[in-house]
Amino acid sequence: MALKVYNTLTGTKEDFEPLEDGKANMYVCGVTVYDHTHMGHARSAVVFDIIRRYLKYSGYSVKYVRNFTDVDDKIIDKANKEGVDCSQIAERFIEEYYRDMERLGVEDADVSPRATDHVPQMVEMIENLIDKGFAYQAGGSVYFSVKKFVPYGKLSGKDTDQLLVGARVEVNEMKEDPLDFALWKESKEGEPAWESPWGLGRPGWHIECSAMSMAHLGETVDIHGGGKDLIFPHHENEIAQSEASTDKGFVRYWLHNGFVNINKEKMSKSMGNYFTVKDILEDYHPEAVRLFLLSTHYRNPVDFSEDALQRANRALDRYYSMMQEIETLVGASGKMEEVEEESLDEQGRGLYQEVGRARELFREAMDDDFNTARAIGQVFGLVRKINRYLHEKGDGLEVNELGLMSLAVEVLRDVGEVLELFRLDADQWFKRKLEQGERAETTETLDEEYINRRLIERDEARKKRDWAAADGIREELTAMGLIIEDTPKGGRWKVKG
Repeated sequence: MALKVYNTLTGTKEDFEPLEDGKANMYVCGVTVYDHTHMGHARSAVVFDIIRRYLKYSGYSVKYVRNFTDVDDKIIDKANKEGVDCSQIAERFIEEYYRDMERLGVEDADVSPRATDHVPQMVEMIENLIDKGFAYQAGGSVYFSVKKFVPYGKLSGKDTDQLLVGARVEVNEMKEDPLDFALWKESKEGEPAWESPWGLGRPGWHIECSAMSMAHLGETVDIHGGGKDLIFPHHENEIAQSEASTDKGFVRYWLHNGFVNINKEKMSKSMGNYFTVKDILEDYHPEAVRLFLLSTHYRNPVDFSEDALQRANRALDRYYSMMQEIETLVGASGKMEEVEEESLDEQGRGLYQEVGRARELFREAMDDDFNTARAIGQVFGLVRKINRYLHEKGDGLEVNELGLMSLAVEVLRDVGEVLELFRLDADQWFKRKLEQGERAETTETLDEEYINRRLIERDEARKKRDWAAADGIREELTAMGLIIEDTPKGGRWKVKG
């Protein structure tokens, strides 16, 4: 099955055919750096991180560009309130963004351009648009003439005549038409400014992405992405100014992720109903947050809630509990070899076939417009079957059955590498959950060293057949929000899901 992607421009799924065979370039609109990253930003970052990872997994050489808007009204306002330079605000929140993304497993872009580093390219592009009659100077500002770009509205489906209804010109603007948008803004007191043929000023928001995209990826981009809120006017305006400037198609495939909703309303700073990534990661493991974000198809809205995050946590508990059990069995046996289907009983052969199909099913899901929801559903379907197999077989797996478990682990880790999930050792997962406080309130003094010491004491009590002491330790640890399991190698613990 060829990779198909949903193109916002055409409203259909299309075969992915980049400009150059075996190569794919991507430009994704990044954040305006005036505050902490919220979960809406995180979703877009995780979505396009997965798209990039899967393209690479599929054999493409990928160049990925994600920008920072580091000059903007909101940045200027914050800088003026704090009495600092705009660059200090931008630098602070760029660093915060990188920290949040690293914790969420989002890889750095190949290029992370900043708007303020590309002002000369923007000025050159604006001059070209004026020369071609698509833009005009008004005072110290420059505007794009929307009516002169006939295909305007082709991405959003909006009609310019309908857009005129209710449109208005802001005070101090000298537009020829209410729909026209600013390419260059005349300097105001208290704002950063750059030299230009039209006097001191700064670039408009829309021109930034066109100039940065062309600077690093050329005049035509394979994939341009961002949230659905950017379709209009930002991406619509990018198309207009870019194609008017170059007379070439700007983007082959437009991809847009759905919103993160709270109570069915879009999460946003302006509405005050947002959660920062930093705050969420205080209470939830980054893998749980990532799993939550990927468990819904990227084009659909995802409903943010504590329950949803807890469901993701419990799903990962099931996965890592399974991995912990397999690791214990393999470690106890000390033997491992490649498994052949004929060596297994009927139940084992059935699971062997399921494991053998797992990669193919994963590819089918991801080739269908990067359907991570379906891919993750298949992963946890396989986890359920492995758990059922382990439960029915008990602790006494034969060498060939251990080989089957080893094969299953290899497949799951391979898929997890693309999703950037299931990347920890089982013990690491339960340890990090404990460190993040996901345990009963009675565990204020609890730490890993204490747990392990108490488990050793319990094992020693069991060897002496001091069942009362052993049971007492189990009850103590259970009351602390832990599950205690006995294995051939001794007691082990995990946090209740």
